[in-house]
Parts: sequence; structure tokens; C-alpha cells
Amino acid sequence: MNFTGDFDLKEKQVLEGHTDRVWSLSWKPATGVNDIPAVLASCSGDKTVRVWEQSPATGSFQCKAVLDETHTRTVRSCSWSPSGKLLATASFDATTAIWERVGDDYECVSTLEGHENEVKSVSWNASGSLLATCGRDKSVWIWEVLPGNEFDCVSVLQGHTQDVKMVQWHPSMDILFSCSYDNTIKIWAEDGDNDDWHCVQTLGESDGGHISSVWALSFNLDGDKMVTCSDDLTLKIWGADIMRMQSGDGYAPWSHICTLSGYHDRTIFSVHWSREGIIASGAADDAIRLFVENKDSLVDGPTYELLLKKDKAHDMDVNSVKWSSMENQLLASASDDGTIKIWELVSLPGDNKLPL
Repeated sequence: MNFTGDFDLKEKQVLEGHTDRVWSLSWKPATGVNDIPAVLASCSGDKTVRVWEQSPATGSFQCKAVLDETHTRTVRSCSWSPSGKLLATASFDATTAIWERVGDDYECVSTLEGHENEVKSVSWNASGSLLATCGRDKSVWIWEVLPGNEFDCVSVLQGHTQDVKMVQWHPSMDILFSCSYDNTIKIWAEDGDNDDWHCVQTLGESDGGHISSVWALSFNLDGDKMVTCSDDLTLKIWGADIMRMQSGDGYAPWSHICTLSGYHDRTIFSVHWSREGIIASGAADDAIRLFVENKDSLVDGPTYELLLKKDKAHDMDVNSVKWSSMENQLLASASDDGTIKIWELVSLPGDNKLPL
């Protein structure tokens, strides 16, 4: 997709209700399309999770549920299962809770224990058969999802030397990625012979990687590129021969493609790649930046350019940015200021319209 002309990130709504910083957001899959109202989950330092639903009539979001009285400390991460049936929440109380909608309410149907202290992130694989968690105890856990809301820990992965900030499954393959305070991204895969998981690649400074804590990562729609963001104020784009992996030809290593620097002047906490190919980043400078691939400069491989910058997007740090899968290009952002904002990407008047 080519982006030409000028664009703006238009603030559509501010969602208020959390009484502490908002850490993470998750759009419920298959909502906001085919007349199904969009649903967004948010989690906070106030120990609660909120579920917001968009009104088909007005287009505005309302809080439909507050999930409380389960976690006893900050809820750091939330993630809907691919079917949208379950919501996983990871907390500084060392547990991961699994929620299911029962009638108009949500019930905690399972609690996963095992991490020594703060759980920082939770992620479902594409089929919903596996769940990954990570934490300050430097470990990554893989859980198998069993019938009856049972979860069985099948592997505890040790390899990072510091706090693990985020886990993220590849969008189409059962390969797990983790990023850490130790400045690296680790890639984990199952050993076909003995069903054990192991680290197949580490992306560090010597690989063109980050030189400070890596906070988050996200994949493009095809799963052949990944973007990472860091305390070193850069975003990095990585690529792999995904066709080779999908053909069963063995593991294809990831390599550094390019580095985006000079766009944020404080830690970049969050990055998310939209289905349409727009990378959003949120940082401690209270700003949101959007980037797109520059289609005209394929001499040395792909490069990326700034599409727009939104300064003062929030009053404080932007902790999370997440694109919806909806047709109308909604972006949600969460901040230390306790609010969530819903943004719409719009093309400014002129001949060029955003090609959706």
C-alpha cells in the first residue's frame, strides 16, 4: 500500500475510569467487523481490567465490565484468545488469570501460578492451544491449553539474564519471541524429537540489535518482518524467509534490515504493526509516531519513513499502542495519565485519500 499525501491522527474519544496508569490494551478478535461491536480490554496499576464496547449507534466506547477482586497488584498485560472466548491477564502478583464471559459478566475460570514474582506479559499462539508468560524472574513459561479451562505448564525457558518484558507468538507458526532488559530478543521453538522447547536464535548487539532494554515487538501481516522498540530510542526492523520455515525446510534465521532513530527522545515502550502496514510507536516522550515502508527506495532493501508524529498524544508516558483490525483504522493508546485514547487515521483534504 502506498501512502501519499498528508495524514492526521484524529482523537475520537478519551476512555476514563482507571484510577492509575494504564499499561496494556488488547482488541478482541473478530469484533468491529460485520456489524459486531468493537471490544477493547485495558489493564492498569489500579489492579483492574476494564472491557470497553463500541456502541453501533454512536460509535463511542463504554465500559461494559470491570474485572477486579482477583489480582492483588498491578495488572501489566492483557490478551484475548484468538477465538475471543478467553481473556488472559498477567499481574505483578505473580499470577496470570484466565477470564471467560458468563452472561453479562466475566468470571476468573483459571489462575496460573509458578512465576517467582511479577508477570510482565501474556500471549496466545495463533490456534489458541498455547499460552506464553514471562516475568521479572527472567523466565518464559509455555502453557498448554487443555479442555475445561485447565492449563498445563509444558516448558520453563531460562536464557535471558534479566527481566523479560514481553512475549509474543509468531502470527502463523508456533515460534515464540521474547524481549528483555538484557537488550536481546530470543526466539524459541519446539524440538520435534523430544517435544522440548529451546532457544533457536538470540538477536543482540552483535546482530545489529539493540544496545539497551527491548520493550516490545510486533509482526507485519505476512509474518516475514518484525519490529522491535527499545530504551535505546530506536525501532528496528527484522526479516526472515518465512516461506522456507512454512515449507518445513527448517528454521530460517531473522536478520536486521534497518534501524529507525531520531524520532523519539525517550524510551519507546510500545510498537504495533497494522494489517495495512503502518507501524505505530508510543514512548515516554508522551508522543505517538507512525511509520510506513518507503516503496521507492528498494536499492538496499526496504526503508521506512515517518508518516506522521503526534506530540503530546497523552499528558504522560504512552505505554501501549494497538491497531484494531477494523476497516476504519482505529488506534488505541494507553498512558501513565490513566486514560485510553481512541484515534482514527484520516487523510487531510486534498487529492490523496487513504487507500483502504
